[in-house]
Amino acid sequence: MEEELKCPVCGSLFREPIILPCSHNVCLPCARTIAVQTPDGEQHLPQPLLLSRGSGLQAGAAATPTLEHDAAAGPACSGAGGSAAGGLGGGAGGGGDHADKLSLYSETDSGYGSYTPSLKSPNGVRVLPMVPAPPGSSAAAARGAACSSLSSSSSSITCPQCHRSASLDHRGLRGFQRNRLLEAIVQRYQQGRGAVPGASAAAAVAICQLCDRTPPEPAATLCEQCDVLYCAACQLKCHPSRGPFAKHRLVQPPPPPAPAEAASGPTGAAQGAPSGGSGCKSPGGAGAGATGGSTARKFPTCPEHEMENYSMYCVSCRTPVCYLCLEEGRHAKHEVKPLGAMWKQHKAQLSQALNGVSDKAKEAKEFLVQLKNILQQIQENGLDYEACLVAQCDALVDALTRQKAKLLTKVTKEREHKLKVVWDQINHCTLKLRQSTGLMEYCLEVIKENDPSGFLQISDALIKRVQVSQEQWVKGALEPKVSAEFDLTLDSEPLLQAIHQLDFIQMKLPPVPLLQLEKCCTRNNSVTLAWRMPPFTHSPVDGYILELDDGAGGQFREVYVGKETLCTIDGLHFNSTYNARVKAFNSSGVGPYSKTVVLQTSDVAWFTFDPNSGHRDIILSNDNQTATCSSYDDRVVLGTAAFSKGVHYWELHVDRYDNHPDPAFGVARASVVKDMMLGKDDKAWAMYVDNNRSWFMHCNSHTNRTEGGVCKGATVGVLLDLNKHTLTFFINGQQQGPTAFSHVDGVFMPALSLNRNVQVHASPRPDLVWLLPTVCPQVSAVPMGRVGHKEADHRAFPDRAYRVDCLGHFLEAFRSN
Repeated sequence: MEEELKCPVCGSLFREPIILPCSHNVCLPCARTIAVQTPDGEQHLPQPLLLSRGSGLQAGAAATPTLEHDAAAGPACSGAGGSAAGGLGGGAGGGGDHADKLSLYSETDSGYGSYTPSLKSPNGVRVLPMVPAPPGSSAAAARGAACSSLSSSSSSITCPQCHRSASLDHRGLRGFQRNRLLEAIVQRYQQGRGAVPGASAAAAVAICQLCDRTPPEPAATLCEQCDVLYCAACQLKCHPSRGPFAKHRLVQPPPPPAPAEAASGPTGAAQGAPSGGSGCKSPGGAGAGATGGSTARKFPTCPEHEMENYSMYCVSCRTPVCYLCLEEGRHAKHEVKPLGAMWKQHKAQLSQALNGVSDKAKEAKEFLVQLKNILQQIQENGLDYEACLVAQCDALVDALTRQKAKLLTKVTKEREHKLKVVWDQINHCTLKLRQSTGLMEYCLEVIKENDPSGFLQISDALIKRVQVSQEQWVKGALEPKVSAEFDLTLDSEPLLQAIHQLDFIQMKLPPVPLLQLEKCCTRNNSVTLAWRMPPFTHSPVDGYILELDDGAGGQFREVYVGKETLCTIDGLHFNSTYNARVKAFNSSGVGPYSKTVVLQTSDVAWFTFDPNSGHRDIILSNDNQTATCSSYDDRVVLGTAAFSKGVHYWELHVDRYDNHPDPAFGVARASVVKDMMLGKDDKAWAMYVDNNRSWFMHCNSHTNRTEGGVCKGATVGVLLDLNKHTLTFFINGQQQGPTAFSHVDGVFMPALSLNRNVQVHASPRPDLVWLLPTVCPQVSAVPMGRVGHKEADHRAFPDRAYRVDCLGHFLEAFRSN
């Protein structure tokens, strides 16, 4: 709270705070330092412009109380404030040498202007240079000169927070209302801050907080910025008035509270507000009781009628007024309310606003806790990632080292093989060379002999040996069998590229999907589920897997795999509770399951004609319970329910029957062809009927012609028994022919085909099934329509919702008695 109690100019706690027209506060001494005179060029502006610029301020300031400059306020202004005021007076008398040449033309003719500060204080506020007062003049005289200078000349003040300027009227700074409530809060805060925890209530003086002596020395000064009490010696040693401490404000230490005030001061301050008997004393009482001083602060009085206290509140001017202002002042025709009532009303409004701020503050604290947890998780995850990265790189280095050893082994084997081949060839060639050399030397010795008969005895054999020896040196025998070059080339370029391209990729398992409960609903025996991924999800998602149990607490089974985040599942049990969950997957694997959502299907079967699945020529009305067609050709429309188990019966009434058409009634798959008569393809089982006879038809095959047709007002009943897998038809309560179809299995939807000569509507009566007790006594409920049934959730979903027909023995559409 301390930041709310500090002046934006001096940075210290408020002293004699005044309220600027922009609702910000500033100390009165600081206001004297930031008030400037209007440049001479603007004093000669046209009178209407000056009036328009200052009228708003003068009108609002006329009802504000006058600032007191009594003995209590004197000391507060005689220090820095007095010197500031003196500086202002000197600056004004000096011809504006240091004054900023500001343009105060109002942007909206509201008395305000804007400017960019030039000579700024550390708080970003322009402060006039401090000019010493003339020799021999007192601080009070300097203060009076400053006030008279501001009031006698055209001056303005600029808010140090929003930088909006306002012109001063003839009263100068006295025209601004004094914020007595803020002043009381500051005094109460100073008293509470000056108390030493654990000290006796009867302590005489405040003690230094930094003394090494025992006992500590009495405190001589208090630094408002450091919030520390110093004795004279510690202040010179620890807090010199130079360097970074030069801008700190040193004040006298607060006097210790009296024993009675220490025990009852805060309570009395809180209870002093409503102690007054009249409404005019309530707002002032709060400030008076909160001061905690020995003398109570007097109640503010009307500035126009100084002897009168405030008693009413002018709603038009948004200011307190006295009764004389209502009788003879300018507030006579304004809307006024009692001061106490408005005080309580504004307090209630502030309390309500504080509740909202408190909730946001609580959320902000929780958010900060979340952010701190994220910081901790970031630190932990960073360390984990670093360790993982080091391990992965070490694994790559180890793999490269192992591969290096394998490659070196291959090189060694190749070298040894080449050496062996060459050595074998050397040895073989050496042996042959030695043999050839010996044979050559022997032949030369034989040639030297002169005995013809002896020569001829061995010459044939010797010639053959020489020829054989020559043949041993065949072509290629004197060529090396291996090359000195190694035919091994290591292709490291792909590996180098892979190393250069080695980087992080976000390929984690996908997070847990979030089920959107506001979009999950049940409709008849269908359920619709919607989900999404949590925010700030960086892991890619290739698809989702939706799982559903059997409605009786059994095992989960997959009912949908795909990329959509909205799925409708048809053909479930009626009056059953299903559990559903979903998980995401990507190339890294399958993520964790979401939370399980529980869905309850309708108690009984009900449905209407489906406008989405019908042919575009079908015309529906009466809440989709009445159907006709705009074409002379037969068109198909389906019901909104799907059945896979149980016994179902519904009736259709013929409202209009012209020119003997052939409407068809029955059941069909969701993918039935819709631009021709029902039953002509393999997706429908139907009975088509005219005014005299009927036929059963499936796959364009007509069977069981039966006498008896329909007319206007006739009723056609359809009995689908999926327990026995049969389909039977009725006209006006009587069975029409034998059982129409057997071996009916799968998921079916009520279906109808008709042209423009026929109009049919579904029976809305919930007890219609009991009209046929001899035909189907085991059917529990199968009406068509909504009357008399539990309403399901009819929230609309986008057309891109993926629909699933649940086939298999673990799902049934209806559970019979």
